Amino acid sequence: MPKKVAQVNLEYNMPTVEAALQRMRNSLTTCKGQGYKVVILIHGYGSTGVGGSIKAAVRRCLGESSLMGVVRTYAGGEQWVDKKRELLAVCKDLAKYERRIANNEGVTVVVLR
Repeated sequence: MPKKVAQVNLEYNMPTVEAALQRMRNSLTTCKGQGYKVVILIHGYGSTGVGGSIKAAVRRCLGESSLMGVVRTYAGGEQWVDKKRELLAVCKDLAKYERRIANNEGVTVVVLR
């Protein structure tokens, strides 16, 4: 049975923004190669109260053309309510993670190609 959902903690060991982005790129490519449909990126919200630099960089990077062959779409946890139906249509197993995702600005759900 194919693997459906992977989780990747980008804030583990408190990396620099560039190190976190490299981990994200490597993880998304690896997960796609291993047959995952969705990756939940855990990047944290940031300690400033206005959103962290890793979160902002991750979301910027996900929209770049360099990841077009890997990333189909993505949504932040705060967008779950609006995107839930679309995301569950791609991967029903995401429903198991709803409590972790819904309204959580420290995560981003990435649907792979």
